[in-house]
Amino acid sequence: MSVHERLTGAPDRGFMSEYLESLSLVERLHRLLLDVLKDEFERVGVLEINPVQALLLFNVGDHEVTAGELKSRGYYQGSNVSYNLKKLVEMGYMHHQRCGIDRRAVRVRLTAKGRAVHDVVRKLFERHAEGLQSRGVLGADGIETINSSLRRVERYWTDQIRYIY
Repeated sequence: MSVHERLTGAPDRGFMSEYLESLSLVERLHRLLLDVLKDEFERVGVLEINPVQALLLFNVGDHEVTAGELKSRGYYQGSNVSYNLKKLVEMGYMHHQRCGIDRRAVRVRLTAKGRAVHDVVRKLFERHAEGLQSRGVLGADGIETINSSLRRVERYWTDQIRYIY
């Protein structure tokens, strides 16, 4: 039974159905993104990191951040950030150092090896952006509309967590 089949009796079934379809699409797109990253790293022969770690390295980029900031800045969405940071440090993709002011905090930044992974992901995303536009899949207006709508949903959900009606 699909989620859509369980909607009988829901007010405004049309909107609810479209809302659930949007949620499903966002989840599928994220999973597909991870598959695309996995395939790209297999193609270039980098097999020791997983797609989640590659995305984390891409998002950190030139910044130096604490583990807590990875989540608060939206660089990492998973629940096991400590594990992935530890693995990336052990494999030489990230450098970590205790913060001079707060010895409990650890600051991380990319090493040259991590920067190379960042560049692979950046080039992949540049190719995708070019392909989406050149093939007429999505243009500047469309992507702005999607992003604006998703930011409004994000604010709404954040408010639901903070204020729960």
